[in-house]
Amino acid sequence: MHRPSLVLDLDRLDGNISVVKECLAPNLALRLVDKSLPSLPLLKHLANACGTDRIMTFHLPVTAAVLAAMPAATVLLGKPMPGAAARQALSTGVLSRIDNPLARITWLVDTDERLSAYGELAEQLGQDFAFCFEVDVGLHRGGYPDAPALSRALEQLKRYPRLKCRGIMAYEAQINRIPGLLGGPKKALAKTRTLLGGFLACLGQDQRSILNIGGSSTALLYDPDIEANDVSLGSAFLLPSDFDVPSLARLKPPLFIAAPVLKVVDPILPGLDKRTWIMQMLGLAPKRGCYLYGGKWMAEPVHPDGMKTDKMFGLSSNQQFMALPAGSTLKPDDFAFLRPTQSESVLQQFGSLVIYSKGTITAEWETLGPA
Repeated sequence: MHRPSLVLDLDRLDGNISVVKECLAPNLALRLVDKSLPSLPLLKHLANACGTDRIMTFHLPVTAAVLAAMPAATVLLGKPMPGAAARQALSTGVLSRIDNPLARITWLVDTDERLSAYGELAEQLGQDFAFCFEVDVGLHRGGYPDAPALSRALEQLKRYPRLKCRGIMAYEAQINRIPGLLGGPKKALAKTRTLLGGFLACLGQDQRSILNIGGSSTALLYDPDIEANDVSLGSAFLLPSDFDVPSLARLKPPLFIAAPVLKVVDPILPGLDKRTWIMQMLGLAPKRGCYLYGGKWMAEPVHPDGMKTDKMFGLSSNQQFMALPAGSTLKPDDFAFLRPTQSESVLQQFGSLVIYSKGTITAEWETLGPA
């Protein structure tokens, strides 16, 4: 590894898989989130280990790649696609090269207008479209706002015989973010369950095959009494630091950026030169530092101990300066390690994942770019 690399500790990942399987409510089928796990070998490893062929997808080129590489996979859109995007992808774009894609895709409908657009598209193409309704259970990011609105949409659905409702998608990432002053996560979870129940009561028995909830920060909060049957989870397996929440406390971070150290220096502030010691004496500038190969990632330094970014020197995507403790023994050609704050964007910045297991590098797994 002579350049910045994204390293995945496979043993830690497998440990996280075991924890998730142990803690997930048994009535919830696991759905892997491809945007948070943008690597086909990674998705295949997780699908095999978790015994699932359900994927939540967010970007049609990635959707096509997943469907092509995983013949048993079925996908649920995690965000609504414009009707024009669906038409182009199916007619001449990325989905046109997939055999019978509509049999494996469940689209997402968030408004009556989207429902009409998909209904008209299905009639024009002469094919059935399966979909779920996006419903709002407290996040307020869109979707049907309440049960009466969903009931009206279900009446409207009768105009479009080629549209097939498979259920609902209810994302509730807000639960762990609600402050104690407003009732905290416990009250937010109870509110989500109540709202979910209201939406589910609107559905017919033939409209309940996908009752989706969850995200990485919330998926393990549910007990077997939850009325849902499908839960989405992605980032939790890689545990970037944005997902350090109590419900994931048993998981361990397996994903790190390894960056070669190019230079180790006694820092001199441009413009101050020999007077840099004044800023150091005041604690405003470090006495030791290093420059990394690359930088400005969405990541936090974790090794060596005490390494941190520095406001005086700022960030650089070419050679990032990192402040070091005065007694640091770090040397050029050593490696610094940083823990990503999220997985999706960081994985897309690297061409591959370097797989580390049992003390050695065992493989490289390609990652999916943002095309």
